[in-house]
Amino acid sequence: MQKNTTPCYYGDYLQLDKILTAQAPESARYGAEAHDETLFIIVHQVYELWFKQILHELKAVMAVFAAAEVKDEQLTGIVHKLKRIISIQQLLNQQIAVLETMTPQDFMAFRDYLVPASGFQSIQFKMLEIGLGLKSEYRIDFDKNSFYNRLNQPDREFLQALEQQPSLFERVEKWLERMPFLQFNDFSFWQMYQQATNAMLVRDKAIVEQIEQIAEHERELQLKEIARTHEKFAALLDEKKYQALQQDGSFRLSQKAMLSALFINLYQEEPMFNLPFQLLTCLTEVDEQLTIWRYKHAMMVQRMLGSKIGTGGSSGHDYLKRTTEKNRIFTDLFSMATFLLPKSALPALPAPIKRQLGFYFAPQA
Repeated sequence: MQKNTTPCYYGDYLQLDKILTAQAPESARYGAEAHDETLFIIVHQVYELWFKQILHELKAVMAVFAAAEVKDEQLTGIVHKLKRIISIQQLLNQQIAVLETMTPQDFMAFRDYLVPASGFQSIQFKMLEIGLGLKSEYRIDFDKNSFYNRLNQPDREFLQALEQQPSLFERVEKWLERMPFLQFNDFSFWQMYQQATNAMLVRDKAIVEQIEQIAEHERELQLKEIARTHEKFAALLDEKKYQALQQDGSFRLSQKAMLSALFINLYQEEPMFNLPFQLLTCLTEVDEQLTIWRYKHAMMVQRMLGSKIGTGGSSGHDYLKRTTEKNRIFTDLFSMATFLLPKSALPALPAPIKRQLGFYFAPQA
């Protein structure tokens, strides 16, 4: 049933007069317009529109996690919004293929008119990175030194203020730290977990030592890797060892948050953990899609520029390749598989905990 009192016209509603006249190729100001510059502009304008939508979804997710309590029923909406963000990211990754229909020489026809404009100056993308948790201290050295110096003063001050606000990473970390069930009366899950992991690693070591069809140097490498894994397992449950690894960058989540995330992953099939597990999986996927975007962007830049310097002054492809490897956010969730056990080796949970993690309905009288 119609609710508006003034007729709504398609073109006015979408403000197409603004959108469709917002493409002004720089090359046309200096002579003949470069044909592919319009494509270049539109692709980047579409990126910015999708960035706006991602930030819109992220703002709603952050508002829920900012509360002192996150109710179980709210997780459904959060997971839905994160999945929408992932779908948009997949679309953005596919969009690079459209830009790659432009040849390097097509790009060269207008590239030098764009100096010093650069993707460095996408405020929305920087808002997205900062909002997710990629703040200056976690960036590669080039970013630490030049992240802000290519921006005008208002944009620089805005983003610096944003860095002082809690990110999604920090909000989720606090949420994980509040999770119960890590200790239940006299039952210590982590003591049982440590026994199970030690037994698993002992078996792994014995298998490697007994394999005959393996070169000795390969055997040594595998045994050293098992030893390193054993150290990580031990550090996971030792506060001082964990903090040491946290300081050298091996972990970013606090120990308590890491253990909660691991507990959720280990017992993901328990009804109470279904949505938290989906949430953690979505955060991993958001980070993965962002990494894929960086990789595709780096490959496209190498294809278009070779080893030339970027218009923003970076080393072009080499810079983008390093951000792909280093500018990650939820790496601890990616590494979670290191600490998982086969379902057959999982310690059984006590009945009281099982009951609290399930859904039970009292029969009607």
